[in-house]
Amino acid sequence: MALAYDPLFITSDKTSIDVPSTPPSMILTQDELKRIAAYKAVDFVKSGMVLGLGTGSTAKHAVARIGELLRQGKLSNIVGIPTSTKTQEQALSVGIPLSDLDAHPVIDLSIDGADEVDPCLNLVKGRGGSLLREKMIEGASKKFVVIVDESKMVKHIGGSKLALPVEIVPFCWKFTAEKLREVMEGYGCVAKLRLGENGEAFVTDNGNYIVDMYLEKDMGDLRVVSDEILRLPGVVEHGMFLDMASTVIIAGELGVKIKNKHSSGCC
Repeated sequence: MALAYDPLFITSDKTSIDVPSTPPSMILTQDELKRIAAYKAVDFVKSGMVLGLGTGSTAKHAVARIGELLRQGKLSNIVGIPTSTKTQEQALSVGIPLSDLDAHPVIDLSIDGADEVDPCLNLVKGRGGSLLREKMIEGASKKFVVIVDESKMVKHIGGSKLALPVEIVPFCWKFTAEKLREVMEGYGCVAKLRLGENGEAFVTDNGNYIVDMYLEKDMGDLRVVSDEILRLPGVVEHGMFLDMASTVIIAGELGVKIKNKHSSGCC
């Protein structure tokens, strides 16, 4: 979808910052808006940092930009920790040195996209299938910057009526999927095994399956629901990223808005 885009500006919870404007008649696609937001996120990157590198259509712009700044000499001594094999391949192709959590258990900054963002900056992630590695890496980060377009903003988690992913072990997956459905039944849940392009079960980088949960109702206390899901044998991790995002950068029709955790009005 193309969006009309007047002179670009950036707003945050406290300030409004002018940046070079674009012609009033310029039409930018959502992917171009994602790129603008990703570049803004990369402004948080400083030389010498250990970076968590996200996965997906938005995060790829940030990875490309970091590689470009390294080639230009504007960044140096960067170490990247990729959240997927796909991101690993991209990062290597643009010259970002890589490592892992074993060597760097504390990450300075992670940059990634999200599938949903609620008013308290809770997230749904994992529709691309990388939720476990994303949660491990972004959970180990001092700061986690999230990049989205405004279509990802929801009133409550599950509000898009799209998938809330849950990564499960392949062993007796139907049993686990049914237990998930029972736990989530009160929220109008439909649970479906995610399939790959070949019609077989989608397999994550960790060799697991994903059950996609489609919800009709607000789950209320997300931490209670999180605990109920994680207590089920066979569940590896779910795609709710609760109280993890430090900053969310939102690309929309009028520009790029920055929301910070401290000013979201939530505990």
